[in-house]
Amino acid sequence: MENIITFFTNIMPLSEKTIGLMSSIFVSDELRKGEFFIKKGEFAKEIAFLETGIVRAYYINIDGKEYNKTFFSAPSIIGSYASLISKQKNEVAQQALTDCKIWKASFQKIEELSEGNYEIERLRRTIAESFFLSNEKKEIEMALLDADKRYLILREEYPGIELKIPQYHIAAYLGISPTQLSRIRKSLSR
Repeated sequence: MENIITFFTNIMPLSEKTIGLMSSIFVSDELRKGEFFIKKGEFAKEIAFLETGIVRAYYINIDGKEYNKTFFSAPSIIGSYASLISKQKNEVAQQALTDCKIWKASFQKIEELSEGNYEIERLRRTIAESFFLSNEKKEIEMALLDADKRYLILREEYPGIELKIPQYHIAAYLGISPTQLSRIRKSLSR
């Protein structure tokens, strides 16, 4: 629980009362490598703090090809925010790429606590804004940068990720084939 409190208080200072409220709704759990936090077609009901491990958010096109939308590397918040807000079925699955320790909470409870606590409401808004900025950054990178530059950014943003997950997941994140990724890695190692 200490790591989740540190994560939240690094985003913004929280009173002891708010820390107590937040601590009361988060429950420790695990995701084993390959398990899903949420699948496509499910209705999201929870969010989680990713204390250890790596989770991917991905979708599959009509041809069956997987695209990794993003990686969540601890410490981070995971969950289908779009499904939670819209009350629609989830479109982007979230799957553990490594064994993970998480702290999950009912989104309904978070909403209830937000109604009476300005700090929790502000924390939620700050986290949502951070996700928005991160998504926009990735969209711009995918549209404007070549694969070499996107790969270098990935290595900077997720240090050591290449040693933790299969290369085909990295290729799917970059929007290239595993063969192209191999060529990029080879050219950068010279």
